[in-house]
Amino acid sequence: YSLKPGSNQEVAEVLTSVVIEEMLHMTLAANLLNAVGGSPVLDRPGFIPSYPTCLPHSAESFVVPLAPFTPETLAVFMKIEKPEEHDAPPEDDHYHTIGQFYRAIEEGFRSLCGSLGERAVFSGEVSRQITPDAFDYTGSGRIIAVTDLASALAAIEEIEEQGEGLKHTEVWDGDRDMFHPVREEVAHYFRFVEVREGRWFQRGDTPASGPTGDPFAVDWTAVYPVKPGCGTQDFREGSPLRERMDLFNATYCGLLRDLQRAFNGDPWHLYAAMPAMLTLRTLARELMQTPAGDGPQTACPSFEYVPAAQLPPATC
Repeated sequence: YSLKPGSNQEVAEVLTSVVIEEMLHMTLAANLLNAVGGSPVLDRPGFIPSYPTCLPHSAESFVVPLAPFTPETLAVFMKIEKPEEHDAPPEDDHYHTIGQFYRAIEEGFRSLCGSLGERAVFSGEVSRQITPDAFDYTGSGRIIAVTDLASALAAIEEIEEQGEGLKHTEVWDGDRDMFHPVREEVAHYFRFVEVREGRWFQRGDTPASGPTGDPFAVDWTAVYPVKPGCGTQDFREGSPLRERMDLFNATYCGLLRDLQRAFNGDPWHLYAAMPAMLTLRTLARELMQTPAGDGPQTACPSFEYVPAAQLPPATC
């Protein structure tokens, strides 16, 4: 959000593709939960982190802030997507890498299917699965309906490869670049490496070699000077800035409510969520062009929870 429009086109494409694919990962995670009889819940205060924060169930080795796009912020993105070592053990709690957490989920599925049988494990209603027919996903990767162990492992593998790389040893994720289909796509971690180095990966490159392809410019100054971690409590209730921030949060929570409905049997709500995503971008840029009242810094979205009862009818 903090990139100024018209600048850093290559960086914007990298970050946009990551965001779209993370929405795919949320959909796959919902399919996994629904497959075992669970119910995805996004519409609750505890779902939205209070920033700065650590990743849930992680070893809390680093903090994730709400901050403008900087080399330091990019380094946090890289820590989130850092590939695990080849012989790293599964970790279901206090994990050191997200890949180890997913490995623990894989191990759990295999173990339960071995002891209880697949039919008992995958007891959820198939009608609650988001399928390629239910939603026309246009990003890289694929929606996978989860109905058995094989499809569950395939869904987890899709998430892992897009985040960390093909077979956990290559920079590629097995897909085509969504903005440049003639190019093979690299995993999220290595896309952040490309931005850090200002250079694309090309065929033959490895995690050890780094990117050796064409260079591109990264303008770290073409970013709104947002105040890191500002929240609604920082601005007077009823002020224009507070009202704009409240509108962002209401729209954001309305989006979460639509996604929850989609993941719980009403997939058409995914289409209702799309306009909200575009509205959030507009509202975020308006906030980041508004002085925060203490020098050159501007406001930023706070991503705070708003109960349904407090939402205007259009977002409820």
